Amino acid sequence: MSLDAPAALRGPGHRRLGASWSWSTVGAYVALTKPRIIELLLVTTLPTMVVAQRGLPPVWLMAATLVGGALAAGGANAINMVVDVDIDRVMKRTKNRPLVTGALTPRAALVFALALEAAAFVELTLAVNLLSAVLALSATLFYVFVYTLWLKRRSSQNIVIGGAAGAVPVLVGWAAVTNSLAWAPVVMFAVIFIWTPPHFWSLAVRYKDDYAAADVPMLPVVASMRRTTTSIVSYTVALVATSFLLGPVAHLGWIYMVTAAALGAGFLWFVTRLWGLAQTGTATGRDAMRVFAFCITYLTVLFVAMAGDVLITNHLH
Repeated sequence: MSLDAPAALRGPGHRRLGASWSWSTVGAYVALTKPRIIELLLVTTLPTMVVAQRGLPPVWLMAATLVGGALAAGGANAINMVVDVDIDRVMKRTKNRPLVTGALTPRAALVFALALEAAAFVELTLAVNLLSAVLALSATLFYVFVYTLWLKRRSSQNIVIGGAAGAVPVLVGWAAVTNSLAWAPVVMFAVIFIWTPPHFWSLAVRYKDDYAAADVPMLPVVASMRRTTTSIVSYTVALVATSFLLGPVAHLGWIYMVTAAALGAGFLWFVTRLWGLAQTGTATGRDAMRVFAFCITYLTVLFVAMAGDVLITNHLH
C-alpha cells in the first residue's frame, strides 16, 4: 500500500511501518557521520580548550565549538562513505554501512554531507570565530581530497599523511578560545598526527584481508608483518617523545608528565610485544587489536590529563 493512501485505509499496521521506516532512515543518516570517530575527535578538542584558557572556558563556547566540530567531522565522514562505497561493499567490516545496504542513496548522502559542512562553517563563524571555522573546513577538504580521493587507494603512506585531518580539531579548539594559534596546539597536533599510524595500522593488521580484497594498499597489505610492526614501534617512540615535549611547551605540570610517562610505558610495552610476536611469526589479528584498543585509551587519558593538570593546578593555587 502506498504511503499516500488515505488515513482510513492505512490502519495501525501501516502506521507502525511508517514509524519504523522513519527511525531506520534517521539511523542511517547518523551512521553516515561515523559517531565513534566524532567522539574521539571531540575528546581531544575540549581538553585543548581548557589548556588554551588555563581554566574552564565559558560553557556556551565549549558547546558551540563541539557542535561545530561534530557537524564538520560528520560531514567529512559522510563524504568519505560516498566516495568509498565500492570499497565498503567489498570489506566485511563495512558491508552494513547505509550506502552499501541501500538504506540511503549516494545523492541523498552527499546532500546531507554538504549541508552538515555548510552548517558547521556558519555555526562556527557566527558563534565562535572565523579562524576556527576555516580550520574545520580545511580538515574536511584535506580528508576528502588528499586522503580519500588521492592517497587512500594509491599509497601505503595514506594514513600517515591523511591522519593530519584528524589532528586539526585541536587547532580548532585552541583557536576557539584564543582566536589565534601557538606552539602548544602545534605540538598537540603533532601528538595526534604521530599517534594515527600505530592506531590505524594495528586495525589494518586485523582487517588485512579486507583491505587486500578492496585493493587498498594499507601498510600491512603491502609489507611484511615484521616491517609493519617495526614501523608501529618507531612511530610510538616518536609519539612518546612528542608527548613529553608538550609538557614544557604547553606549561603543563607533574600531573600531565607522570600520566604521559605511564601511558607511554604502557604503549611501548604493547607495541614491542606485538613486534616480538611478529619476529617469531606468531602475531595475530587479536594481538594487533590489543594495541588498537590501548591506542584509544592512550589518547583519551593523555588529553584528559592535560585538562586535569590545568584545572587541579588552578584549584591548588
